[in-house]
Amino acid sequence: MATETKRDYYEVLGVDRSSGIDEIKAAYRRLAIRYHPDKNPGDSEAEERFKEASEAYAVLSDPGKREQYDRFGFQGLGGEGFTGFNSETFVDFADILGDLFGFGDLFGTRRGRSRSGPRRGSDLRYTMSLTLEEAARGVERKIRIPRLEVCAACRGSGVEPGTEPETCPTCGGRGQVGYRRGFLTVAQTCPTCGGQGRVVQHPCKKCGGRGRIEKEATLEVKVPPGVDNGVRLRLTGEGESGVLGGRRGDLYVVISVEPNELFERDGADLHMRLPVSVFKVLLGTTVTVPTILGDQREVEIPAGAQPGQVIRLRGAGMPELSGRRSGDLLVHLDVIVPSKLTKEQHRLISEAAGLGGESFPEEEGFLQRLKRRL
Repeated sequence: MATETKRDYYEVLGVDRSSGIDEIKAAYRRLAIRYHPDKNPGDSEAEERFKEASEAYAVLSDPGKREQYDRFGFQGLGGEGFTGFNSETFVDFADILGDLFGFGDLFGTRRGRSRSGPRRGSDLRYTMSLTLEEAARGVERKIRIPRLEVCAACRGSGVEPGTEPETCPTCGGRGQVGYRRGFLTVAQTCPTCGGQGRVVQHPCKKCGGRGRIEKEATLEVKVPPGVDNGVRLRLTGEGESGVLGGRRGDLYVVISVEPNELFERDGADLHMRLPVSVFKVLLGTTVTVPTILGDQREVEIPAGAQPGQVIRLRGAGMPELSGRRSGDLLVHLDVIVPSKLTKEQHRLISEAAGLGGESFPEEEGFLQRLKRRL
């Protein structure tokens, strides 16, 4: 069955996937203040945004749940995303004033991050297409990823070897300049150095002063059995190189499972349609069908089975990501009635119809009800 579409938890809070718990907590506090029901009485949309942010924070503030979500998305949580509030979700007085009235660091409650120091590299995304059989078995596949690597010539500094960067004359190396707004002094990014706190007069010739160059990396990705559309596999440290010695970003491999001509997936269960002759259905029969893992299972079709009847084969579906169990294979019977009969078939069926009367009890009952209505 289709599940309700949810927004990505990091998108809900407006934070990066590399954000620490302090950033996540601050982001949640801002949203909680903005959309709290007490501030928006009668506003159902604000209430839903508050609940959405609370659910995102409940998962991303829990290291175990966050790891499962980063690796497998919503499917990895097993429907246990939001477990309620705790004391850490409430904000203190200084944060409330800062967020509501825009005073920023008036109370000294926040610490700015200098842009002149090391910065983490960007995360990358790669979409991997799999057949349903590959998703069931799990695969190991090599992929090629273009990404930014540290320039070997300048070792990531962006400065031509033998030279040094100079302190920015505008901000004095701070990366920010201040200006007056009423009784407050407000800081903004230095327009000369872009917040770096330094200027490069002699940029590296190989990388053009960027400190990084684009290269192609070959990586081996191990996909576990049971993945579904949208599952994300996180390869820690396989994203782009950081700036000025910052750590690497991560690579997220997003799974896309192709449709299958025989099986239709519903979570861990699979559905297939099985055409069976009406003659075999009348007598009962056994049919051998393939499974998604390549083996075979026997389907016992009882005599008198009806069109559309479903026969369940336990454990013949998709394995779950947890590895604890597999889903079922549900076989839907398509009873095939021939449009033409041979003379011998016609004779035998006529004899059988004579033995069973002109109609069945169900048919007789329907005809009698029809006559009464008319």
